[in-house]
Amino acid sequence: MKQYNILFLCTHNSARSIIGEALSSTHPSGKFVGYSAGSSPGTSVNPIAADLAKEMGYDSAKLKSKSWDVYGLPDAPKMDFIITVCDQAAGEQCPYWPGQPVTAHWGFPDQSQVQGTDLEKKAAFVSVMNGLEKRINILAAMPLDKLDSMSLKEIHTKA
Repeated sequence: MKQYNILFLCTHNSARSIIGEALSSTHPSGKFVGYSAGSSPGTSVNPIAADLAKEMGYDSAKLKSKSWDVYGLPDAPKMDFIITVCDQAAGEQCPYWPGQPVTAHWGFPDQSQVQGTDLEKKAAFVSVMNGLEKRINILAAMPLDKLDSMSLKEIHTKA
């Protein structure tokens, strides 16, 4: 079975995009290899996002904030799908992506900005995780070899 590379982009690459990377890489369909990056990556992954990724069985050694520039290099993996998950990254000038990947914006609020108890903060992360999981499930059920950007954007309205 062909696996599809999917890159999740968010400004700081510390929470939403990390969760997207982990969800797609551990998806039961086995159809995806997830990656994540940011336009202005932070220095670390949010601890709640890291805990959720580990609970999914994702390799904690892969949990790093990184610049989206690394995926524009000649030796970088070729992306099939690129999905922005924050409104700020969606509006930024992205680098050139080799191979003309299908792109979409699946915006989610920044759960790392939620104030409150640890339980309230984790609930915000789980809410974003559930939203991403729903969209990834829809994506996995589609005929991936026939998808275009318009189809991928429609997943946002269905989820």
